Amino acid sequence: MKIAVVILNWNGKTLLEQFIPSVISYSNEADVYLADNASTDNSVDYVKTHFPTINIIQNTENGGYAKGYNEALKQIKADVYCLLNSDVEVTKNWLQPVIEEFESNPETSIIQPKILDYKNKDFFEYAGAAGGFIDKYGYPYCRGRIFNTIEKDSRQYNDNVEIFWASGACFFIKAQVFKNLNGFDESFFAHMEEIDLCWRAFNKGYVTKYVGDSTIYHLGGATLKNTNPKKTYLNFRNSLFTLVKNAKGNLLSLVFTRLLLDGVAGVKFLFEFKFGHILAIIKAHFSFYINLPRLLNTRKQLLQKGNYFQTKSIVWRYYMKNIKTF
Repeated sequence: MKIAVVILNWNGKTLLEQFIPSVISYSNEADVYLADNASTDNSVDYVKTHFPTINIIQNTENGGYAKGYNEALKQIKADVYCLLNSDVEVTKNWLQPVIEEFESNPETSIIQPKILDYKNKDFFEYAGAAGGFIDKYGYPYCRGRIFNTIEKDSRQYNDNVEIFWASGACFFIKAQVFKNLNGFDESFFAHMEEIDLCWRAFNKGYVTKYVGDSTIYHLGGATLKNTNPKKTYLNFRNSLFTLVKNAKGNLLSLVFTRLLLDGVAGVKFLFEFKFGHILAIIKAHFSFYINLPRLLNTRKQLLQKGNYFQTKSIVWRYYMKNIKTF
């Protein structure tokens, strides 16, 4: 099995200096690529000088995570792509359990490893933790992380299980499956495009797995921190995009309920005096309305499948029933 570890970079020399050494040390089973999104720092020259075994792909523009990977992966021949954030430290033998899962279970198409916090290594990391799920209204959550409640790693998720979505921080996918799904939706630019891809994969019958014997450490927030209103904007907007494209059911009811819940989130931000985040939600909704005709047309071209959720409302479960863990 030929694996390509592909690190997307945009002006990330500092991160590359910090995190590439672990990738080189512990990825002998793979070819390593740097996909550069038209950086204006000297990060590409740095990699060429200090890590000559890394293959360089230079995109002509910064198209974000979605377009950046779509363009780069067209130039890579491999059986499996590993899309790896530039702020990830990998560990010894991190690839072996993933390879074994792909080889032992041919139906497995997408894999996420255990993602722990680089800054606090006993705890799961926000972006992916121990595998992602989604509720009826399109709100994502993880084993090990629901909203801002993050669990300590007590080996409670050291298993191999089917999940709904895998984190884009470290995202393994069979090359043919990526092509069959036409890659990421480039209108997302960044954030939640991996959930959209996994949802489309689920609707087509592909299996996404979490492999707990493979561990990485993710710094997180290297591009946009959770406190950045732009991240709030992209998350709320792209989540609505994903819901309209992929959810089976009464779409009018789903979207109406979702908009009400987003309003509740806005009220929460109001009480926290986070006015920039309130504005971000409003902007996200306006962008959603503008894009709705295109999304509905896309929906007609895609498959939708029921039973995509295990929890009807993670918002109700977390805030009203006070259940904070998976």
